Amino acid sequence: MEQIKVIVAGYDHYEGVDVNPSYQVSRALADHGMEGMRPVGPTEEDPLEGVDLAISSVTMPVSFAKAWPILHEAIERVQPDIIIATGLKRRARGIAMERCAVNLKEDDADDADDRQNSGKQEPRGIVCETGRQPIDPQGPAAYWTRLPLRAILHDFGACGIPATLSSDAGTYVCNALFYNLLAWAAGHTDVLAGFVSLPLVNEGGGQEWGLPLNQQIQAVREVANETIRYYRRPSSSPILIA
Repeated sequence: MEQIKVIVAGYDHYEGVDVNPSYQVSRALADHGMEGMRPVGPTEEDPLEGVDLAISSVTMPVSFAKAWPILHEAIERVQPDIIIATGLKRRARGIAMERCAVNLKEDDADDADDRQNSGKQEPRGIVCETGRQPIDPQGPAAYWTRLPLRAILHDFGACGIPATLSSDAGTYVCNALFYNLLAWAAGHTDVLAGFVSLPLVNEGGGQEWGLPLNQQIQAVREVANETIRYYRRPSSSPILIA
């Protein structure tokens, strides 16, 4: 039986957010695995057949200095085949599949460390006037995700999960983590890695921001499912949508 190890990473706390989907989703997959996946149709190949699947979760602070080292330590310990990092995008109506990580960060944006030291609140958005600096002065301008976005979005459509492609994950902690993750993955070509931005938890549905938590858990299970399929049977067609 083929063993496949997956890490699903999330953040521990966002200021002013009562139910953090990034934390809850990563814990749900680690605790309950792929329970509740939609049935495989008669003409479909089950990517989990013959797989000994192990899913681990990693919880990180919203910190430029600490998030990536914590995830990297878990990667070194687990030696995963697939890494799915998640974060919160407050103004999203659905799941945002991040296409690339850019080599930029806000040079004066407050993170959890700054707020702990100064008592400041988490910023509600990036202020355009702030300066920016590269995450890695010697690194490329951007890295592309290594998740099979085309197949994942097709699955989301079949499941009725609202989703969109996002050009990048901004210039805050999520993007810095994503960039460092893909920089690491560039030297580990046998590992698939990417980032999924989750909306606020909204159990009421409708036209407001966010999605129910169970639907977000289902969405990341679909991400894992299609990434496992691609890991086992790499396609010759592009995995991204241009």
